[in-house]
Amino acid sequence: MKTYKHLFFDLDHTLWDFEANSEATLREMFDNYKLSRFFTDYDDFHARYEPHNLYLWAQYRRNKVDKKTLNVQRFYLPFAEVGFDDLTVAQQFAKDYLDISATKTILFPNTLEVLKQLQERYQLHIITNGFKEVQTQKLHNSGLRPYFTNIYISELIGVQKPNTYFFDYAIKSSHASKKESLVIGDSLEADIKGAQKAGIDQVFFNSKKQEHSEEITYVINELKELLEFL
Repeated sequence: MKTYKHLFFDLDHTLWDFEANSEATLREMFDNYKLSRFFTDYDDFHARYEPHNLYLWAQYRRNKVDKKTLNVQRFYLPFAEVGFDDLTVAQQFAKDYLDISATKTILFPNTLEVLKQLQERYQLHIITNGFKEVQTQKLHNSGLRPYFTNIYISELIGVQKPNTYFFDYAIKSSHASKKESLVIGDSLEADIKGAQKAGIDQVFFNSKKQEHSEEITYVINELKELLEFL
């Protein structure tokens, strides 16, 4: 068993329950914006929104679209599908989504308890591809910020996971070494493959128990499983 000193945690979908918080935000905004005028119901809206959101995030990670385009178009496109062709409203909706979602505080089970125990033996860091103003607020509002020594956000570094430079930058800035570091995240592409290419051990947080054929250092389904080997 290796001896680790630095643990690098992804934020969304790993500690902060992105899906639960996003759904709470979108349901609230669906009502506030009276979107039932255009969509059959919330599920109809979400079914149209989600493919655009996933596609645009993938494009953003590949530097094919910028932050503003991602944030606005993921709402404008499903709106336009049902005849609600109003870019101004989509822009305001996008801004409100970021503002409101950052106030949500749902974490994965046992998150704070696990971090409290790990903090006693390791230096903890955040590595995230999210937007800087939103991620900072998420960490503060959900009570996560005190557990982490450093926060590494792709928008500030200039590249995103899985770019090797992101991981190299985080390791160097933390005064860590790769052999004493461990990356914990939910994304096989951004977190696991990115860490592998950078020469860092990985923990795949597979909360959805998805099938995969990757050779990964550790795989867990719940965060408390980290305590079994750390």
